[in-house]
Amino acid sequence: MESSSLGSIRFRPMLASDIGHVPMNCHGEASALSERIRELGSAAILAYDGDQHVGQLQFRKHLPDLRSKEGIFSPDWWGDFADRRQNLPDRTLCIYCYHVGQLTDGEARDQRYQGRGLGAALLDHLVDWADANMFGAVVAKAVPANTAVMRFMGGQPENIYAAKGFMRIDRWVDRQMHGALVDRGLIAKDEDSESVATVGLYMRELSAGKGVHHA
Repeated sequence: MESSSLGSIRFRPMLASDIGHVPMNCHGEASALSERIRELGSAAILAYDGDQHVGQLQFRKHLPDLRSKEGIFSPDWWGDFADRRQNLPDRTLCIYCYHVGQLTDGEARDQRYQGRGLGAALLDHLVDWADANMFGAVVAKAVPANTAVMRFMGGQPENIYAAKGFMRIDRWVDRQMHGALVDRGLIAKDEDSESVATVGLYMRELSAGKGVHHA
């Protein structure tokens, strides 16, 4: 499912044998990552340009009671929906971190791989993989479609999820995000928090989850 702008880039699920051989940012301890792969079958969709790693989309099992102790400064933030508990299917996956243009460990990103639809292609491949592996749904936390926000937080904006068949379940303003953006000079102090810090909970139900919901 490659678009023409991505050329020869190929995608595949992350395997246990990849641990330590691909960028590990945001995955946490290797032992915990290994357990996630054992339980789910994978923990990320990887993108390669030839033999070069150029991106990945990480995911984990959705845990309704998960809370991020560090808020936006922990990968757990992506799976923390606070008290917005939903009636989701069994075996729901939660999208975590996008790393588009990541060649090695660290925060550096190769701009040649950004703005070409790589993030959206990673999402397509995740949905296809999850559906083929009998997961019930995929949920995601969408960020505002603001360049400064997306560069700071990562993730995908609401319009991408909507275009990919995800349904919006809830929306709310993340005050910590707004404060961090102001502190870093990424937005003006008087910029409206609703326009730059409103996040959304989106879900795409898969074949195995249709009509089978649990609290």
